[in-house]
Amino acid sequence: MDSEALRTFVRAAELGQLRHAADELGVTQQAVSKRVAALERELEVRLFTRTARGVELTLDGQAFLPHARSIVAGVDRAVTAVRPGFRALRIDVLGLRSAQAVVLHDYWRSHPEISLDVVTLRVNDPRVAVAAVEAGDIDASFRTVTAPGALPPDVRMIHAFDSPLELLVGPGHPLASARRLTPPQLRKHRIWVPGIAPRSEWADFYDQLATEFDLRLDAAGPHFGDEVLLGALAESADVATLVGARDRYLWPTNYDLRRIPIVNPTLAYPLSLVLPRTNPHPGLRGIIAHLESLPRLPEPVWHPSWATTPRRGDSDIAGSRRS
Repeated sequence: MDSEALRTFVRAAELGQLRHAADELGVTQQAVSKRVAALERELEVRLFTRTARGVELTLDGQAFLPHARSIVAGVDRAVTAVRPGFRALRIDVLGLRSAQAVVLHDYWRSHPEISLDVVTLRVNDPRVAVAAVEAGDIDASFRTVTAPGALPPDVRMIHAFDSPLELLVGPGHPLASARRLTPPQLRKHRIWVPGIAPRSEWADFYDQLATEFDLRLDAAGPHFGDEVLLGALAESADVATLVGARDRYLWPTNYDLRRIPIVNPTLAYPLSLVLPRTNPHPGLRGIIAHLESLPRLPEPVWHPSWATTPRRGDSDIAGSRRS
């Protein structure tokens, strides 16, 4: 079986777009289509159905995906085993402007000798990212499984850092002039958070947040991207959103948007790191030590019930170093 066809199938399944898979693999979209078609002929099943938004896995494709991932990971490990040195440390983040990416960039700037590959799996269900760690497709993922008992035995999850939330509003919003806000001051104001995907960790987070502080969270409508969201905030006198303090957002100066810290308590989005329980990539040791050095949030802090517990001294990642 052609390993490149398997790799192409895996990336197309994870990205949901043949074009995106082609861009990542450095081939044409036609080449991707041919590889997938050849694999389907060999297996005598349909792996994808085409939709207006891209491709979706058939039931056969869903059954085949974890095995294809395992084969691709095995090929990568076999190649690595006969090449000098280690391949780049590959870590999944939610987005390249997310707090996780910002923290990783800070670490890399202090350690430019580290070979680091930052990727985004573009999946909402954290269990998919866990499966990618288990298969060896990635070395670690900044994802949180809100039911830790569901983790497979070969994978563990540790606390990474807490991301404090800020309210982002336009200049015409009633709270725009505030220097700090408390959660009760947010009540009755519409907080628009589009793109809350079912089965995602942030869906669980916002459900608990809204219930705990009686907030009016609105997830209506599709998420057309940060640019559309920021433009809507700039034009609105009654819509706000929540962003992480370390998340990187850029907007035109004439938008005059304001980021306002939320305190008493600080609303903390807990970020976890998923990694193999044994034989982790040796580059993770420095990453975890850097995460442990980040300052903790001043009390009082609110966490959702499923937040992982911060631990110091966790840089001793379990397992032996790769050889």
